[in-house]
Amino acid sequence: MSNTVFPWLEDSWLQLQQLRARLPHAILFYGPEGIGKTDFVESFAQSLLCEDVQPDGHACGACASCGWFSQYNHPDYRRVRPEILDGEEGGDDGDGEEKKTAKASKTPSKEIKIDQIRALADFMNVSTHRSGMRVVVLYPAEALNTAAANSLLKTLEEPPPNTMFLLVSNRLDRLLPTILSRCRKFALALPSHDDGLAWLKQQNVKDADVWLSEQGGAPLAAFNASQGDGREVMDEFLRSLCHPGIDVALKTAERLQKTPVAELVGWQQRWLYDLFALKSGGPIRYYPRYSKELGALSGRIDTVTIAAALKAANDRRAIADHPLSARLFIEEMLIEYSSLFA
Repeated sequence: MSNTVFPWLEDSWLQLQQLRARLPHAILFYGPEGIGKTDFVESFAQSLLCEDVQPDGHACGACASCGWFSQYNHPDYRRVRPEILDGEEGGDDGDGEEKKTAKASKTPSKEIKIDQIRALADFMNVSTHRSGMRVVVLYPAEALNTAAANSLLKTLEEPPPNTMFLLVSNRLDRLLPTILSRCRKFALALPSHDDGLAWLKQQNVKDADVWLSEQGGAPLAAFNASQGDGREVMDEFLRSLCHPGIDVALKTAERLQKTPVAELVGWQQRWLYDLFALKSGGPIRYYPRYSKELGALSGRIDTVTIAAALKAANDRRAIADHPLSARLFIEEMLIEYSSLFA
């Protein structure tokens, strides 16, 4: 694990150190996706377990505790996340090979399940390894299904001694109000456009300004997008939005049905935000490459209609991770979009 945080989160790190004198039992870190929240929180978790914390609050990176942590097998640390993320480097509990074998025959879940929360009981009932604290990192918190959220709530209501819960969320509106009320909330914000752009250029990202705009100013999301092969897919989808119509909707849905539906909904949401901004006299935020097309479409629609479409898109986003049929979902979304310009 790195003992540094991303440049745009350094001030937040300093603010976080002020909580060390009287740590709450649970902190909920929230902010836009793609800004480095998880890395930030895991750095904090490591520092809480470190045996030689540095003056700036970072872990030393050299003690036995830091060695265990870097291998994801610290006896006093647990990381709870959906199965679909288990393919990332480091297993949740240091037994990644066994988990992969067990899950190979089924589609990994995108949810945090109740069994994962119940599994924390044994962990919390055992004495800590060196009479210190135990730390649980859980992300993204909105991935908790209903049963898991209720189970976690009971734990937060009666927290075990010497246990610290660090939750990470991209969407506070998708969490139970009762969970929110039992956590100390800590906001992590987007960097300025200039800071995000400077970091991307340091990573040698070509067309960094374009990627950063398309990802809403989130540098890590922009970097990850630039490293993939999704540009052609995104452009095909955006071109379909430039020419709304039923035939275009049907053909696009057929071609892009294997693209994660949540990504398509997100791209359309940003497109609608840009349309709304134009109608309101503001600048285009996400897709300046399509300023001409957006300008033409904005003349065919009124602000009230765009606002209603944005609300519908937000509602659609809530179910985009579990569509019954991806193709039908995309067809309905694009046909409804086309009707705005009829």
